Amino acid sequence: MELLFCGMHSHTSYIGGERGLQFFQLASCGQDCQIKIWVISFIHILGFELKYKSTLTGHCAPVLACAFSHDGQMLVSGSVDKSVIVYDTNTENILHTLTQHTRYVTTCAFAPNILLLATGSMDKTVNIWQFDTETLCQAKIPDQPKQFTENWSEDDVSNWLCAEGLEDLVDIFKMNNIDGRELLNLTKESLADDLKIESLGLRSKVLRKIEELRTKVKTLSSEIPDEFICPITRELMKDPIIASDGYSYEKEAMENWISKKKRTSPMTNLVLSSVILTPNRTLKMAIDRWLSETHQK
Repeated sequence: MELLFCGMHSHTSYIGGERGLQFFQLASCGQDCQIKIWVISFIHILGFELKYKSTLTGHCAPVLACAFSHDGQMLVSGSVDKSVIVYDTNTENILHTLTQHTRYVTTCAFAPNILLLATGSMDKTVNIWQFDTETLCQAKIPDQPKQFTENWSEDDVSNWLCAEGLEDLVDIFKMNNIDGRELLNLTKESLADDLKIESLGLRSKVLRKIEELRTKVKTLSSEIPDEFICPITRELMKDPIIASDGYSYEKEAMENWISKKKRTSPMTNLVLSSVILTPNRTLKMAIDRWLSETHQK
């Protein structure tokens, strides 16, 4: 991940005697389209410690900026996907997704002590947002993820279940580690025997929704531009790189190709002048834009 931006919020607590333990929350964002939350604990005598806490998702393109509210209860992020997402830092749910900008969102900041948010974009505008305190107390169900279903994480599957009115199944799916690929492979037998869903009507509803996803996946797959498909896997690239032959490949696929002592180009069959793989960020951004536009249709 290439780090693009980070924000910090601090709070202090005291544990035992006169020893003060000060905590800082750090948020970082970057090219992986995610926001990482870290906790920095600082003890005056012993020094400090940095620990990873969690990952926030929701964007489908690199995240360019993030910032905490003055009280640390909210976190806002802006992305290349032109959206602004406001998170509840306690539940890590999405409170708002703002899509009024028409170009990359490059900066965002909360006002101190009042519920105002400013977002700036390459569309040459700065938007000011005022929050309703009652609205902020109710975290909304996250939007369905904007990548192909087979690439969904377990959290993405949970979000999909909630959006489809199947929130009662979230715990069952999480317990069985159902991600996007597993979701598409579910059958009426596995729903009954493996997931122990006893209700015939509920199983039928889940299967109908899964079939809708399968149909959508087939439709999207047939529309993928050739330049977005890895020559090795013949699948949409998620992490494209450029090899020394000048062609772009899925990073993992090309690494596996080289690890098997294949020093030749998959495209030309000529010897590669170098095994250095360079991230193709321009292609990655183009793929993310295409995915975003496809899912908005």
